Amino acid sequence: MIDKTVASAAAAVAGIPDGATVMIGGFGTAGQPAELIDALIAQGARDLTIVNNNAGNGDTGLAALLKTGRVRRIVCSFPRQADSQVFDALYRSGALELELVPQGNLAERIRAAGAGIGAFYTPTGYGTALAEGKETRLIDGRAYVLEYPLRADYALIKARLGDRWGNLVYRKTARNFGPIMATAATCTIAQVDAVVPLGELDPEAVVTPGIFVQRVLAVGPAAQAAP
Repeated sequence: MIDKTVASAAAAVAGIPDGATVMIGGFGTAGQPAELIDALIAQGARDLTIVNNNAGNGDTGLAALLKTGRVRRIVCSFPRQADSQVFDALYRSGALELELVPQGNLAERIRAAGAGIGAFYTPTGYGTALAEGKETRLIDGRAYVLEYPLRADYALIKARLGDRWGNLVYRKTARNFGPIMATAATCTIAQVDAVVPLGELDPEAVVTPGIFVQRVLAVGPAAQAAP
């Protein structure tokens, strides 16, 4: 019987090693898997590379992970905002490396990894410091930059509902990077508000098929173990 549910947040993140590349879903705090991030902090993995849309807000979630000093490098689109003091301090002190990627390029690099695309050309970033050292090409009179897929060892994502096979549905904008990150990681770990019985999810509403998910953790008030 296929059952990808795990009993605890600790079990969900078990085995993530030092030096891993971890994608973390979320657009700011929308769709951020806070319970999985807290579990990763408690788990203790070090020397991590984190891929996320931004670099944390305030002192919780991703910012709390950065504050532990166990993240060596972050790949993101929006590292600075009004409450990015944790990132700012680490980056200015040289304790954290940054790879800045335009948001569209970030999404497409992740999607390309899941789709098995070897590389792609994009006009975004051409003529800027972000294109330095990269291959460029003129196509139909327009200049493009060659970008490569972005893969991860693990993806931590948040969905609204899941079943024991790992099929997932999302809530509105909390969906954001979750679906593409699920396809681009060797091991995808999803936290959901509830695990529902097989067959309860409308197949037309399933965004992430269970084939892309290895572990499911129910964390919401309606969390339950479903048959």
